[in-house]
Amino acid sequence: MILVDQAIWPWRGHRWAHLVSDESYDELHDFAARLGIPRRAFQGDHYDVPAHIRDEAIALGAEAVDARVLVRRLRAAGLRKR
Repeated sequence: MILVDQAIWPWRGHRWAHLVSDESYDELHDFAARLGIPRRAFQGDHYDVPAHIRDEAIALGAEAVDARVLVRRLRAAGLRKR
């Protein structure tokens, strides 16, 4: 499942969210590509996405979750990088 947390992280005049998969990195990369996000934007276990892309991700089926839930599910899946 693709998950996205709240867009609360400020940077360069935008609010950013984290886009992850709790199943596989392949699923995450495929979903990011559908959003037009380049692979070079991958941050080890997530993509940072601005609020407007977060909305697009939800429209494409990503589950909106709290940041704590996102991290918990990443860890449970063994996909959380330190």
